[in-house]
Amino acid sequence: MQSSTTSMPTTASTSSIVPMVIIGTLFFIFGFITWLNGALIPFLQIVCDLTETQALLIAFSFYIAYVVMALPMAWVLEKTGFKHAMVLGLVLIAAGCLLFIPAAQSQMFALFLVAQFVVGSGLTILQTASNPYVVKVGPHKTAAVRISIMGLLNKGAGVLAPMIFTAMVLGDFEGVNAQSIALLSEDARVEQINALADGLIMPYLWMAVALIVLAVLLKFSALPELDLSEDRDSDDVADTSGLASQVKSSITQFPQLILGVITLFFYVGVEVIAGDTIGLFGSKLAVENATSLTSYTMVFMVIGYVMGLLFIPRVISQQQALFGSAVLGVVFSILIVLSDPLNTSISAVLWGWMGIPLLPDTITYIALLGFANALVWPAVWPLALAGLGVFTARGSALLIMGIAGGAVLPLVYGLISDAFDGQSAYWMMIPCYLFILFYAIKGHKMRNW
Repeated sequence: MQSSTTSMPTTASTSSIVPMVIIGTLFFIFGFITWLNGALIPFLQIVCDLTETQALLIAFSFYIAYVVMALPMAWVLEKTGFKHAMVLGLVLIAAGCLLFIPAAQSQMFALFLVAQFVVGSGLTILQTASNPYVVKVGPHKTAAVRISIMGLLNKGAGVLAPMIFTAMVLGDFEGVNAQSIALLSEDARVEQINALADGLIMPYLWMAVALIVLAVLLKFSALPELDLSEDRDSDDVADTSGLASQVKSSITQFPQLILGVITLFFYVGVEVIAGDTIGLFGSKLAVENATSLTSYTMVFMVIGYVMGLLFIPRVISQQQALFGSAVLGVVFSILIVLSDPLNTSISAVLWGWMGIPLLPDTITYIALLGFANALVWPAVWPLALAGLGVFTARGSALLIMGIAGGAVLPLVYGLISDAFDGQSAYWMMIPCYLFILFYAIKGHKMRNW
């Protein structure tokens, strides 16, 4: 892998501040762009007159880019180095944002999907390059803490993105949802949809400009390259086979990695369902400003990340955090299906006393999945990358491919929802969390098949 003039040992601590600040900025961008989808999906369902399954193609086109582009981007990463690959990623995201302008003007759903794919491709290379930085910039046992810091920025941006989207794009259409649009006359409906679509143009133009500026700043920043040649297995993960030191020639020989990819597939799927379907389900229940409901899920994720910072590894280990997350995921998924969508008692207890508008219990439990999901990503990455050494770049790319769960599983949810109902479709979350539970108990310890 081509390197810049500065090399950064993986155990460096005093020199980790500058990389963490730069990578933290990128994680904020990940969160803002990614969690715009939660607002964009119910919005485009109205603008393009889509079914629930069709609307979730917006998430599919975004996340499928992680599968299609992960290995090509890993090749780019190995050829250009981490820093230059990140610059390329920012430029690609900017190009995708610019594509939203003709998509909004024409209201062509296919063009929106192409724009989403380009944005997802840019995020693929950014994620592939930046996650190993966070894992390798300090001690392995505190990697989940560093990723939790990144997660706070990522999910903090996720809290802001739907609210900013709703304010900027729907500021003149307060309370708009699929039901209110359907009640309008044909002429009034066409006029309002045109106005809604036009509202996308300036926000995405300014996002593209900001991303280009960031790409230039990153190009000339002091971000050093990673040196992964001396990476060794973690000293806090048990070697159950006695063969951990055996030389391996392929990433498929690392069970903790392959099982980690599958774990991330299920995790990202349930995370996206929690963040992106809450607006759809809320719109169906005629909840006002349904495009901003993703912010509730993100708030609970931020709370989860803060707890990760406080308790890992002082009170609980990365593995224990993963175990607890999986158990909570199962519990909340069951409560979503069994709860009463006409009752608001849970939100009354959690935040009603603060004067925040109440939500149906079902919506509240979907939001609480954000808390259950918060520590899965930061726990899986260090466990899956442990001991990969020179395979780290390719292992990171493979883990990024696990993000395909965000493309596939929401579509499965949409199909079940269209065939039955939106609330019953959340049963599909339980087997996903059970596999995460398996990885927490056994999968991450495996060093040979």
